[in-house]
This record gives sequence, C-alpha cells and structure tokens, in this order.
Amino acid sequence: MIESPGFLLSVLAFLLALGPLVFIHELGHYLAGRRFGVKVEAFSVGFGREIGGFTDRRGTRWKFGWLPLGGYVRFAGDMNPASQPSADWLSLPAAERRATFQAKPLWQRAIIVAAGPLINFAVAIVILAGFALAYGESRTPATVGLVAPNSAAAAAGLQPGDKILSIGGRGVETFDDIARFTRIRPGEVSTLQLERGGQVQTLPVTLGTTTEQDRFGNVFKLGQLGIGPAERVVEPVGVLEAPAVAVRQTAEMLGMMVDTLGQIITGRRPVSELGGPISIARASGEQLVLGPQAFVFLVALISINLGFINLLPVPMLDGGHLLFYAIEAVRRRPTDPRVVEWAFRGGVMAILALMLLVTANDLGSLGLWRGLSGLIG
Repeated sequence: MIESPGFLLSVLAFLLALGPLVFIHELGHYLAGRRFGVKVEAFSVGFGREIGGFTDRRGTRWKFGWLPLGGYVRFAGDMNPASQPSADWLSLPAAERRATFQAKPLWQRAIIVAAGPLINFAVAIVILAGFALAYGESRTPATVGLVAPNSAAAAAGLQPGDKILSIGGRGVETFDDIARFTRIRPGEVSTLQLERGGQVQTLPVTLGTTTEQDRFGNVFKLGQLGIGPAERVVEPVGVLEAPAVAVRQTAEMLGMMVDTLGQIITGRRPVSELGGPISIARASGEQLVLGPQAFVFLVALISINLGFINLLPVPMLDGGHLLFYAIEAVRRRPTDPRVVEWAFRGGVMAILALMLLVTANDLGSLGLWRGLSGLIG
C-alpha cells in the first residue's frame, strides 16, 4: 500500500488541478464576451477579498481571491447576480450601455454563458485525445471469454462465447461498455440481451457487489457481473481519429455522471458519496503521487465535472442562466425580474446547502464524526 500524500502535497495538487481549470472556465466567458464587444470589469480566480492583481489597459481588473474554490468574470452592467437590467443600467449613457452584457442579443448572451463549460469540455477532449494517440483505444469485443463461479453472470446463465448486445437496455459495442454500466450499479437488477448460437436471448441479472481497496487504502463498493473477455484488444489511434475518440470518451464520462446523479436523486446511491474540496484535494494528491499521467487524467475528469456541474439548470450556475434564456426565447420576452430574483435566491440557498453537505461528507471521510461519536460515547 502506498502512503497517502501529506497535507501540503494535497493542497499543492489541488491548486495545480483546479486553479488552471477555473481560469480556463472563466477565460471562456471572457473571450466570448470580448468577441461580442462586452466590456469586462473584473476577472477573478477565487472568491472573497483580493490578495493580488493588476488592471490592464482595457480597464479589466485581473485578480486572485483568497478562497480558491471558483472564480467569476464581471461584465459591464452586470450589477446583480441574475444579470438583470436595473435602473443603474438604464441610466448609463447609450455608448456605455451598448458595451454591457444586458444590451447584447439573446443568442450572444447564451454563447457567452455557455462558453465557460464548453471550454472545460474542450480541455478534457484535448487531454483524452493525447492519451488516445499515446496509448491507443481499448476495443475489446463484448464477447464472454470466461464466467466466474458463483458470480452474477453464472447465476444469470451466461456462457463463454456469448456475445452481449445490450445491458439494461443500452447497446454494447465493447467490453468496456459493460464495465462502465456495471461498476456504478452494485446490487441492481437489470437485463442482458445476448447472441448465442445465432439466437438472440434476454436474461434477467442481479449485478453483484464487490469491495475494492486502492493503493492508498480508499475503499470502494462497485458493481460486478463476473465475466472476462476472451482476449484484450487495444488498437492504435491516428491523429485524425483521436479527437473523435476523445469526444466519445467525454460523452461516456458525462453519461456516467448523469447516471450517478440520477441514482443519488432517486435514493439508489447514498448522498454520503458526494465529495467536496477536501475529497478533490486528497484525490489530486494521490494521483500526483502515482505520476504525471494519472494526475493529467484526473485533470481531464475534473474539467468534465466542472463543465457538467455548471450546465445544471440551477440558478446562479451557467445552466440556470441558460434555462432562463431558453424560456425567454420561447416566450419572446424576458422572464419577470421578480421571478428571476427569487429563483436565484433559491439557487444560492441550494448551492450553500450542497456545500455544507459535501463538506460534512469530507469531514466524515477524514474520520471526524467517528472520533466525535467516540468521545461522546
């Protein structure tokens, strides 16, 4: 077992992983805003009191906040969290008002808001394309090579030579598709569609549950079917093919995130699995210890997470803004400012509640709650 990274290394890895990704996310908003002629008043990496920065010749204040858990771009006229026009905005001279965010057409505002998450996805695609070029892509056929005794597959009646066509109603092309589906569904009841001897059959299956421990002592509960491939197939990927492979892998990771979020919402997965900054810092430190390749892959995964989370239709997030823009496009007029204001207040409360929850989970993963219960008991 490898010793867990120390506090300082975890903090350093956290900053190395999250800091550039936050900067890139906000840079997406910044570049899109500049492209459409919006004046940028402030570009901040981190929240809270400024600890350092400078003002460029365009009047933009570039700064670092003391709390490195996010960032923001403040456009001219962006006078409230919901980016709604106000009396102060209406009182601006016409020339200044044209350079504000609110003065731009709906489609331009939507692009500016969406640019942050999209550039996070682009970063992940570039990294994954590099991995595909360097190491190729696993394309092992979804054909059963072996069936583990006393496994879920054995109980379902799977046999060597079966070609799995779908699992849980989802089409399967490679053995990795099966693994992605099963790993996040321990103990769930599902169905398998397979081809055996030229005949298509459908079998019910209850996925098994296995507990694994990584090299740092972290314990994970995973779903398991209990089959192995006949032969592993890894094929080289060319320069022209790598971006398409990376886009597909990014889409697969997004699908897993959607599935996992759905499991948490429906109660099939405990909310205790949600992690916050401490969990990210610890994982960053562990991957940095394992080497640059593992760390860079984690950066790609975090970048996809940032893009995904920010596109959720929650007020205060980019997805919340896009939701109101979609409503505005359908109604052909802006949503009532009072409705937007109350929605964003609710969004703030929801985000604060989520931050408290993940922080409590983080502290629990460090053993704080067990220690306190021991003292009280």
